[in-house]
Amino acid sequence: MRAFFVFLGLVLLAAIGWVWLTLTWSYSEGERAGYVQKFSRKGWLCKTWEGEIAMVTMPGAIPDRFEFSVRDAAVASQINALAGKRIVLSYAQHKFIPTNCFGETEYFVTAARALDEQPASPAPPVAPPLTPGEPAAPTAPAAPAATTAPVKPAGSPLSAGY
Repeated sequence: MRAFFVFLGLVLLAAIGWVWLTLTWSYSEGERAGYVQKFSRKGWLCKTWEGEIAMVTMPGAIPDRFEFSVRDAAVASQINALAGKRIVLSYAQHKFIPTNCFGETEYFVTAARALDEQPASPAPPVAPPLTPGEPAAPTAPAAPAATTAPVKPAGSPLSAGY
């Protein structure tokens, strides 16, 4: 009987160690930018903040969705305060968490900030105008003009209406 309780204690200790390892050691870390589409606190027993942002790469493109979980109440209030603005979420990805009591996704947001600058335009940059006395910037040499094939004389057999 004693061996059973030792075995049960070891299994319980291994399970606690596994949960601790998956919640503290992140598989990857990064940032995602977009607009919060939904953000709510949900769950029957373990309430967690769950959300989704729409990441738009360029105007008119179909946005990608990024689903995330928030465990920190201060970060959740930051996200709520930034609603309606383009934001950047810093996250850590934790794989193989044994239960969704800690969050429904494997992406846990650790910080949020507003993104003030607009996305970069795909147009090439324009050089500023020259001021008097300033030397002109070197330019690339012009491409050679296209050459045409020599014209055959009218009486030539090669120009007979072909």
